[in-house]
Amino acid sequence: MLKSLHIAVKFFAGVETPVPWAARLLAGVYALLTVAVGVSGCSDTEHRPLANHQTVRAGPTSVAARVFSGSESNSSGIARARILPSLDPEDTTIEARRLRTALHQEVRGLLRLTQAQQSHWISMVRQTLEERNVTIRRAQLLVAVDRNPHVQALMLMVVQPSGPWTVLGGTHVSTGQPNRRGYYITPTGVFVHTDAILDYRAQGTFNENHIRGLGLKGMRVWDFGWQWARKGWLANDERGQIRLLMHSTDPTYLARRIGRPASEGCIRVPAEMNKFIDRHGVLDVDYQQAAIDDIAFRAILPRNAKPTPLAGDTLVVVDSSEM
Repeated sequence: MLKSLHIAVKFFAGVETPVPWAARLLAGVYALLTVAVGVSGCSDTEHRPLANHQTVRAGPTSVAARVFSGSESNSSGIARARILPSLDPEDTTIEARRLRTALHQEVRGLLRLTQAQQSHWISMVRQTLEERNVTIRRAQLLVAVDRNPHVQALMLMVVQPSGPWTVLGGTHVSTGQPNRRGYYITPTGVFVHTDAILDYRAQGTFNENHIRGLGLKGMRVWDFGWQWARKGWLANDERGQIRLLMHSTDPTYLARRIGRPASEGCIRVPAEMNKFIDRHGVLDVDYQQAAIDDIAFRAILPRNAKPTPLAGDTLVVVDSSEM
């Protein structure tokens, strides 16, 4: 159903004559439609799978390991070049330094890590990628999350085929809360942010409990598709499907809970980290390519975008208490 809605949005918009205000209006309509069919997720009705939707492409051929060459046809049948930016180790170091400076300027409350802690993060991510047969084929950014209840953190990392991996910095987050009915444990693994699924932005509206579950209006919601997750309110290992999202949260009531498990299974990030990942296109390498000739993706990308050539598409969730 959502795939049909996406096609309809593009049909009525017309990819040849994109109008910025119309594009963003259509993206807002699309977001409202996804809410209507139960995809929006992270409010009081989070993770109720009410509609079928194309799941995120998983596996080593669809994650950061992908290298696009030649061309690929989009939904309108027009061939689109899919050549990703590629930096050599020296340029990667320069861009990583620029991003680290920007991160410290734009995001407050960054966690201070020792060199040993940074090395531990890199080790956990390497192990997870290797276990899932994912190969890094170009220098890129990667988002790593540790769901360990005593850690609850997100790190932005630069990974590359040759040359050192580095941690740029990170903040606390909130993942799935255990022992509460209807709340799932955020799954571990490697998840790709792909243009097979259209993201949306928070409407900034209140639910019946006066909570803005996705944060203030305009905050980005990254959609990683349906994923299997353990039901945190059961003692056994019973699992169910959730819509794995990464998003901001209510600034008045829920932001204070960031740093401990509190979500229904999604990943809640601080508002400033949300804006940084969005503005610099940390997970948007597919979206930047799709936006060349697709008004729906252009409407999602921020107006103040400062896309980095290290843009990636991969989220890695680990649990250091289990490794």
